[in-house]
Amino acid sequence: MDTSFLLFVVIAFLAVVLALEGVYNVWASRSSPEAKRIANRLQALSGEMQIQAGIERERAKSRMPRLDALLGRLAVGQHMQRFVAASALSVSPVELVLMSVGLGAGGLLLPSLIGKPPILGAALGLGLAVLPWWRVAKRRRERIGRIERQFPEALDLMGRAMRAGHAFPTAVKMVGDEMAEPLGRDFRILFDEMNYGVPANDALQHLAERVPVPDVSYFVVAVMIQRESGGNLAELLDKIATIVRERLKLLGEIRTLSAEGRLSALILTALPFCVALMVNLVNPKFMAVLWTDPAGVRMVGVALFMMVMGILWMRRIIRIRV
Repeated sequence: MDTSFLLFVVIAFLAVVLALEGVYNVWASRSSPEAKRIANRLQALSGEMQIQAGIERERAKSRMPRLDALLGRLAVGQHMQRFVAASALSVSPVELVLMSVGLGAGGLLLPSLIGKPPILGAALGLGLAVLPWWRVAKRRRERIGRIERQFPEALDLMGRAMRAGHAFPTAVKMVGDEMAEPLGRDFRILFDEMNYGVPANDALQHLAERVPVPDVSYFVVAVMIQRESGGNLAELLDKIATIVRERLKLLGEIRTLSAEGRLSALILTALPFCVALMVNLVNPKFMAVLWTDPAGVRMVGVALFMMVMGILWMRRIIRIRV
């Protein structure tokens, strides 16, 4: 084999390897999770983070302020606002309501346009109307789960900081700087509120409203009582962290033991729909009576209602709170 050709192959191989490594290094220095975390830390330390002066400065500004204000006057509207705020999504309850109405109306009218029975439109419209709220609930559940796993570490960090001689606001700031999202964001908001002159008890109550986790509520109540009666706050935080860890350990064991029940509930929920779909594909005329005969339409409606009630009942059985 020609020596120059072999040398060319080796040089080309090294060039490709170095090019790939260079591309990876460029990506890692800008887009990797570690690079983003370091960039956020440096930005926070250099004072370049844009912090609004208001109490709601870190919440997304509403695109429909008048409708949001009108909805906030109602009790159900306030509950919806707290529910959406716990998901940390940049969407308002009014926007979710409008999306639900639009999707529900589209699903309700679509079957009639293609010649399908109205009962199918009602089921499709209901499913599409619930879809935006399901997305918010899923994001809220994931965020709360991450906060529950992070919270014992945050309490340990605060306890160590206070044993080292730091004050409570400084310990809160350290948690906001050191902890990853989403818990770090909420503690940064807590520190900013106290730093901008909001009373500590009010800022702690705002934290409990933003993070609907029982452990956070226990922490807020314990700190508020300690500020009035005195005591060793570092020791109190350690005890709360131990209780939270034991609760999470017990919850993990319960989820393991109830996994069979959750799987059975999932199979029982999906089985009727899958069987109906397969029968409709194999023999459409056999299922057509449910869409063409008025009695069949009523039977489908009653069956769907009973299935919804059964799903809700099974959900209450398999959901065990600790």
